[in-house]
Amino acid sequence: MPQYTIPLKYRKMENLHIVFWLLKDIGWCLIWKPLGIVMIFPTLIISIVIAYRTRDMVSELCHNLAITFWISANSYWMISEFLHFDAMVVSGWFTYKHLALIPFFLGFFCLVYYYAIWRPKHPDSLETL
Repeated sequence: MPQYTIPLKYRKMENLHIVFWLLKDIGWCLIWKPLGIVMIFPTLIISIVIAYRTRDMVSELCHNLAITFWISANSYWMISEFLHFDAMVVSGWFTYKHLALIPFFLGFFCLVYYYAIWRPKHPDSLETL
């Protein structure tokens, strides 16, 4: 049975990524603005690096891009709350917080592409096992 293995140096980066992500969200939850905002950068940068390193594997790339968009959406949402413009109305019921839906949907569409389009067209690929 084929196996996908992650090189140790990549795995260490992914584990550190989780630490940064948790620190970002802890800063958000506790309203520690400096911690939350500073942790956006390593969290997002490592997420982009991970996506780049997996660019040759469609499955991994799509999932890692979805994570990058998710972190972007959460980061924007956090900043909008920290700076108190989250509840300001853009139009009708749509607030500035709702702009986070753009990267959320981009991440969702990455996964829709993979599961609804790419994977069915490549049933014999090792990536679909």
